[in-house]
Amino acid sequence: MAVERANLITRINFLNVPMDIVQEEDLETAIRLMASAKAKQQIVLLSFRDFMLARQSAERRLMLNQAALVLPTSKTLVRGIACLKLGEARRYMPFELVIKVLGVIEKLNGTLYVLGGRTREQNITAGNLRDSFPGLKLIGRYAGYYPKEREEDILTAIKKAAPTLLLTGGGLKGRDLWIYRHKEKLHDGLYCWCAECFDIFCGKKPRLSRTQWERGLDQIPRFFKNPLRFFLIFPRLWYYLVLLVYRIRQKTP
Repeated sequence: MAVERANLITRINFLNVPMDIVQEEDLETAIRLMASAKAKQQIVLLSFRDFMLARQSAERRLMLNQAALVLPTSKTLVRGIACLKLGEARRYMPFELVIKVLGVIEKLNGTLYVLGGRTREQNITAGNLRDSFPGLKLIGRYAGYYPKEREEDILTAIKKAAPTLLLTGGGLKGRDLWIYRHKEKLHDGLYCWCAECFDIFCGKKPRLSRTQWERGLDQIPRFFKNPLRFFLIFPRLWYYLVLLVYRIRQKTP
């Protein structure tokens, strides 16, 4: 099974950050194989911001190295991979990816535990998940933003429930690093962090169409919500400079 999965997933080293190339037609099979394996496997949806953080953080790079699947969600990253001729990477839309994972778990008669978000929002999320995936067993949930002293009890509850998929969202310290930092206290299964999905499931945020996503319209609301995002242009300029240096090195005999 591990060999079969390896044939579907190509791991590359992009500017010293690990990333995976998986073609869309192979994704469902890869997820199914991961869900059926007896191992702790994290799925990471890698944004440009998190990519830049990983270049500076040894802990984040370790998390990505140990993750079972690291998929780029940024067009900037996909273009950079193509520029260095590392393969034909696919940019994945976080919400669509999570929907696909949930669909696979449902087909396998698997179970789900939801952790994160505000209590009221999570109640709505849980109801919508039950309606959308009637064959998926939601065996536990807990809101985020909990007091620190509750964490051990939450981890124990998740381990006892042993869900096929632990889906996490807002209100967890470290975001996707929360999974990495507590993995040893958890069970075998799939883990994924996606706060955006929680916002869409509870109706807090509208779902973008594939066309809007491809046009990059997902960035516009974020800019108006926080105009200081304009200054993210400087990390991007640094990224393009590093990319240029690597490209020149490739051409130098």
